[in-house]
Amino acid sequence: MTVTPEVDPITAEIIRGALVSITDEMKTNLMRTAYNLIIYEAQDFTVGLFDATGETISIGLGLPMFVGGLSEAVKAKLAFYGPGGIEPGDIILTNDPEIMGSHLNHMIFTMPIFVDSELIAFASSMAHWVDVGGVLGGTTTDIYSEGIQVPIVKIFKRGEQNDELTRLIADNVRFADLAMGDFRAQVAAIRTGESRMTALCERYGTQAVLASIREMFDRSETLARQAVAEIPDGTYTAEASMDDDGVEIGRPVPIKVSVTVSGDQMTIDLSEVSPQVAGYFNSGITAGRSAAQVAFKCLTSPGLFPVNAGSFRPVAVELPPGRVISASKPAAMRWWMTYPMTVVDCVFRALADVIRGGGIAGHHADLAITNLYGVDHRSGSFFMMFGGPQGGGWGATPDKDGESATVCINDGDTHNTPVESLEMKFPAQHVERYALRTDSGGPGRRRGGLGTDVVVRTLTPARLNSFIERSRQAPWGLSGGGDAAPNGITVRRRDSTVETFANGKLDGLALDEGDAYMVSTGGGGGHGDPLDRPADEVLADVRAGYVSIDAAEIDYGVVIRPGPRPGEYLLDAELSDQQRSRRRAAKTATCLSNASDS
Repeated sequence: MTVTPEVDPITAEIIRGALVSITDEMKTNLMRTAYNLIIYEAQDFTVGLFDATGETISIGLGLPMFVGGLSEAVKAKLAFYGPGGIEPGDIILTNDPEIMGSHLNHMIFTMPIFVDSELIAFASSMAHWVDVGGVLGGTTTDIYSEGIQVPIVKIFKRGEQNDELTRLIADNVRFADLAMGDFRAQVAAIRTGESRMTALCERYGTQAVLASIREMFDRSETLARQAVAEIPDGTYTAEASMDDDGVEIGRPVPIKVSVTVSGDQMTIDLSEVSPQVAGYFNSGITAGRSAAQVAFKCLTSPGLFPVNAGSFRPVAVELPPGRVISASKPAAMRWWMTYPMTVVDCVFRALADVIRGGGIAGHHADLAITNLYGVDHRSGSFFMMFGGPQGGGWGATPDKDGESATVCINDGDTHNTPVESLEMKFPAQHVERYALRTDSGGPGRRRGGLGTDVVVRTLTPARLNSFIERSRQAPWGLSGGGDAAPNGITVRRRDSTVETFANGKLDGLALDEGDAYMVSTGGGGGHGDPLDRPADEVLADVRAGYVSIDAAEIDYGVVIRPGPRPGEYLLDAELSDQQRSRRRAAKTATCLSNASDS
């Protein structure tokens, strides 16, 4: 490890660890002081430290998609005011979607860090406010209907809060007390970052800290380049599609990526992703670039912390404006996060055959969010409950089954809300069931992870919005593995009739007291031929409830019988071997026939 003359290796490593600790403390403080479940339970937020030019020093583990979003917001604020226009004690706020790439719910607070009158860094926090005004209905077609837009403003000037701007924001959201609680929590988090970073400089010296950061960037770059150099040179492509944009129902939205590797440099070309759409699934260009960076980080140095700008020097992203992941104003962006997840999956798919250790099959790639709102007839109070994020299945790899009930990749550390917390905060709902979804994982030598089923019964009349994608585009398998079950939603009326829908998107569907809805997340794709999965592993899956007896025989060729005792299952090894042999022979004959025809 090489270091600059200003700092020795041991000090550099101590400072690196301290930077991770600072962002961890910022994250903890925000989580423990926030008012909304989506922050302190679901952990839909991110914090970070950035250098004097806005480059990422350390991101607190949270939303991977904000590896680029926070940095771009800091750079935009710096460009707006100029280095001379930012003073100690200033706190700069925005939720501009064209800067950060996401929806208006993400409020980004940024505080400069000065040492001896020199601007050396920034502390920043992004958190999801549960409401920022806008229409309650699910379908929006422009940004103006989605809530309050806050341009780059100084919400604090030299340590003094701007009360007029604060009141303007509070008066444009439905739950001002909760919003202002989250406001204060975000401010506390970045003040923590500012004080800890200042203390670090006082202890080791500002030049030693800055030199350690430069060395950390260089080291991260070196490790990332080494990983890229192991991938064979070439251009690799993959594509998928989304169900629709919520406006033109049934019209798929194409996602196509191209990845070029040349030596230790990678280029991810997203120029063939669909143009921006009329509905609310657009995101800004920062989100598109961040999706590429998330994929790159996972492929090159997933365990290297802190996540910093150096890790991304070997990747270039080609993304022209006007795409669904580089949309321009006034595009609607309420559900900005959904399409980039499939972009990440497509990058993995493109490189699946050439990366070390093999690729990962597709995952459920959706947060499965619902929004139930209305007036509780028992109390007369208005409520608005967000369901999710809900875990689903991740794809299998050549040596491992996929993870089950895990939140999708771009949302990283976000968690589902515990049932007990949900029912306590929103007593007008009752969660009847939250369970793994049998047979949802794609079959394969390595089975895909399982999705989940959540059934919620409303105890008062209400309206339901749903924003679920990939209800018709199933997570794919690899190397002969099967596709997984897709995402979906159904409604069970109180007379027990069940309603299904053309896609996973509902806009203000009326529910009566006693009606229920079920959100089903998809599984992960399988990897390898299902006939090669050991029969005893299939038996274990059946006993665990992951795979049904019917699916064991249909998908895996494994015959399992119910035993004499309740819950007991027995393997018919002889019949399973016979059935698998016949299927393998049939596959071989088909392959030979296809080869001769070609």
